[in-house]
Order: sequence, then C-alpha cells, then structure tokens
Amino acid sequence: MVKTSSILKWLITAAVHIIFWIGVYFFYTYFLGYGTNNTNYVNKFSLFLMPITICTSYFFLFFLIPKYLLQKKQVLFILYTVYTFIISSFFIILSILYGLIFSYDLTTNDASPLTKTLPFIVFGVYFIVLVVIMLGMVMHNYQSALKSEDLRSKFLATQLQLKEQELKFLKMQIHPHFLFNTLNTLYGFALKKSDTTPNMILKLSNLLDYILYQVDKPFVLLSDEIKHIDDYISLEKMRFQDSLSVKFEKEFHQQNIKIAPMLLLPFVENAFKHGTYQDDVLTINIDLVTQEDKLFFSITNSAKTNTNTKKGIGLENIKKRLEMLYKEQSSLTINQTENKFLVNLIIPLQNE
Repeated sequence: MVKTSSILKWLITAAVHIIFWIGVYFFYTYFLGYGTNNTNYVNKFSLFLMPITICTSYFFLFFLIPKYLLQKKQVLFILYTVYTFIISSFFIILSILYGLIFSYDLTTNDASPLTKTLPFIVFGVYFIVLVVIMLGMVMHNYQSALKSEDLRSKFLATQLQLKEQELKFLKMQIHPHFLFNTLNTLYGFALKKSDTTPNMILKLSNLLDYILYQVDKPFVLLSDEIKHIDDYISLEKMRFQDSLSVKFEKEFHQQNIKIAPMLLLPFVENAFKHGTYQDDVLTINIDLVTQEDKLFFSITNSAKTNTNTKKGIGLENIKKRLEMLYKEQSSLTINQTENKFLVNLIIPLQNE
C-alpha cells in the first residue's frame, strides 16, 4: 500500500513537471515569434532553448538551493550562482547559435524568423529559471509548514499520551495505599469473627468495583464519589466504633454533575490515617457544597502539631492530579493548627 502510494505520488509529480515544461515551450514560441508568420522556424528554434533552460532550473532547484541557500551558506550560494550564471550564459548563447544554424532552412524571404534580439532571448531563459526558483521556494515553504504542523500534532499527541499515562500512574499509586488501610480494617474484624464482617465485605466490594472499573474514566458522577465516601466512612465507623466522631454534611442539588474519580476519597482516607485522638476521640468533619459550576470541599480532622500529614503520598498525588486536570481553575489549601488539620478544595464541575 505504501509502495503504491509512493509510485502514484511520483507519477503525479512527473506529470506536473511535464505539463509545466510544455507550458514553457509554448511561452518561448509566443515570446520569440510575436509579430512573425514563420511559426515553423520559431517552433524549431524554441526546442534548442529547452535543454539549457531545464538543466539550469533544476540545478538551482535541486542542488544550489537545498545544499547552500536553505543550509544558510549564503556566501557559497552567491559564489556558485555567479559560476552557474557564467557557464549557463555560455551554453545559452551556444544553444541560440545552434538554433539559428539548424533552423536556417526554414527561413523565408518575406518574413522575419525572430522578432527578439540576443539579449531578449537570454533574458527570456533566465526569466523562466527565476520562475522555477520562486515556485520551488514556495513549494519548499509549503512542505515545511506541513511538516511543522505534522510534528506539532505528533508532539501534542505524545504530550497527551504522557499526561494520560502519568494520571494512570498517580491513580495506581493511590489504589494500594487505600486498599492497604481498608483491608487492615477487614482483617481485624475477621479475627474477632464479628457479625458486621459480611456487611464490611459488601461495602469493600463496592469500593473495589469503583476503584477497578470507574477510576479509569475521566469523570464520574459526584453522587457516585459521595456514595463511596459514605461506604468508606461506614467501614471506618465499624473499626473505630465509639472512638470516632465523624460528620459528613453535603449539599448538592443536581444529579448529573461530574468530577474526576478518586479526587475526594483520598482526603477522607488521609484524615482517618493521619488524624490523632483528642480526649480519646478522633474527630473528623466533612463539608461538601456545590454552587453554580464549582464544588467546595473541606475536611477537618483532629491532629497534633508534629503530625507529619502534609507529606502523605495521597496528598502529593492529588496535588499533581489537580494541576494536570484543572490547572489554575482549582484551588487547594492545607493548613494545620495546634490541634486541627484542615483541607479546603475548590474545583470546577462538569455537566453531562
């Protein structure tokens, strides 16, 4: 298929060149024979100018221009242009002399064979050479623009692919971290042979389904993210029991709004993992509100000043994901006081 395409392209190029030089031949016959009736003489004489015109034009087009002018070797280009002008002038005059000699048998007494003098004939040849050079430069610039656009498209496609791969990598970093904490909870209840174990397994199954099958989507319904946050909180309530005080206030009025998956859940996970007890209770408060096209999410957990929460892998990954997904449209602030750790997040919403 590729070979056939290359042959077709070569045939089209050859046809264009042939048509162009046929046009040049008719230009010579018109230019040299304007005002004369001896068309046979003019036609034959024009043929003698074609070889030197073609050779000079292609020498500039395929050698001097690409090797010197486009390589920014202007001095050498000018020098070889002068040489080419001198040598080609000699062959042009030689072609004219041969044309005059070999076309002499077609002269008539009542018609002037040519209406142009020698300087005009030389000028006509170099005019064609100049036209070829200009057309060649135009085609070169056009092809360069196409190549630049193609390279730009490939670069953007590569950047997009790298971005998608990085997002997948960041998500894969989140998964083991989250699963490790959740499975530890389940393991503890299994050892106790608690009656709540089946319910925990069901909620964990829902979370696994969300992680394995929904997280690869670019966006998911906000209601699904909230549902799985509720499931996670339920699992942690079973683990902490009376030593946990958690409130999850949510206010959203549209069911079709979307966010990036696993964007809020890691904040909740970090609050449980890095939160500290105060008066034998771990306190976590979560607020989620949507207004117009933005989501406002805040989470506060009890903490100590020396708690190393800001360096958790989950938070670092979410910062990178926010930068890649929303750029300047999102806002994430993390503050820590003497006994609290507070996260505020603002992101734009997507509608179905």
